[in-house]
Amino acid sequence: MNARVRPAVRRRNPLLPRNWVSEELFDFWAGHVHPLWTLRRARARLVSREAASADAVTLVLRPNRHFKGLLPGQHVNLGVEVDGRRLSRSYSPTLLDDGTLAITVKTVAGGAVSQHLAQAAQPGDVFELGAAFGEMTLSAVPAAPLVLLAAGSGITPMRALLRQLEAAGVPGRVELVYWAQTRDALCFVDEFNALAARHPNLRVHLALTRDPQTPAVRVGDYDFSALGDLSAAQVMACGPAGFVESARARLQGQVAGFQAEAFTPPAAGEVAAETGTVQVELRRSGRTLELPRGTALLTALEAEGLRPASGCRMGICNTCVCGKVSGVTRNTLTGEHAAEPATQVRLCVNSASTDLILEL
Repeated sequence: MNARVRPAVRRRNPLLPRNWVSEELFDFWAGHVHPLWTLRRARARLVSREAASADAVTLVLRPNRHFKGLLPGQHVNLGVEVDGRRLSRSYSPTLLDDGTLAITVKTVAGGAVSQHLAQAAQPGDVFELGAAFGEMTLSAVPAAPLVLLAAGSGITPMRALLRQLEAAGVPGRVELVYWAQTRDALCFVDEFNALAARHPNLRVHLALTRDPQTPAVRVGDYDFSALGDLSAAQVMACGPAGFVESARARLQGQVAGFQAEAFTPPAAGEVAAETGTVQVELRRSGRTLELPRGTALLTALEAEGLRPASGCRMGICNTCVCGKVSGVTRNTLTGEHAAEPATQVRLCVNSASTDLILEL
């Protein structure tokens, strides 16, 4: 008869810090010894900064060992302390050869985080790093034509993707079309031109919409026939919501595939807003608020002085997801309603259509 094997007993190791001190306490005191020492949390220290354009700066960050990495084209949430408040915004880093991360921040009028990073952050500052997210990535280098469309800050994931393509030798045709208002607003142009000089399969097209001599048309009117046959092309687009949707409409039925990420919600009027107010009960905090129906829940809650966890603010990272007990919400991107109870709702891209009960 076989002897019965008893399951191994996992013994508590008293030498592990997590077994004798709280994570918050450990991180607090360890941070006094070294700013990147934490028990579990990913952090990054600002190593250097340089101007990327007239209104953007590139910050080089060195992450600690808890950062799990990212794929080219993905985003991370960067946690920043501004005036005593912990805020989080998403950026698309480029992984550099020495393991550091380069993020490029465009100054946004009224943007507390962007203005702090672009104007006040200094080498030595430490930030929290979230896990990577986003689906606009290349699982393999495509042999078919690849068209990269970028406007404004949408060029940052394209930079990472182009570096991935260069590492593979740019085996297929790649067309980068980059929109900006003026030449001094362009980022990484010298890098892209040098890349194109090394790889004949890559072409860089600049579209300056406010160029004094030859202003370029916007993406909805762009002559894509100048790029050649795109019937087998895969398109990746990143920029403001209006840019992405115009690109999608312009190329519909003309290309083999279309991936996109928008870094802003639709402008007012793109999705007709609902009017009036509703009662929103916050079950955990015991508060009931009167919130406008046409406003994203995250924005409406912040206007009431609340600070729900948030990140990308564009419906991608899921940081702001919370439980919806009951009520009808409306997606601010698509206009679709969701009435199913006991589900999860992304506060940044959903508004209240009826009275709601949220797990907040």
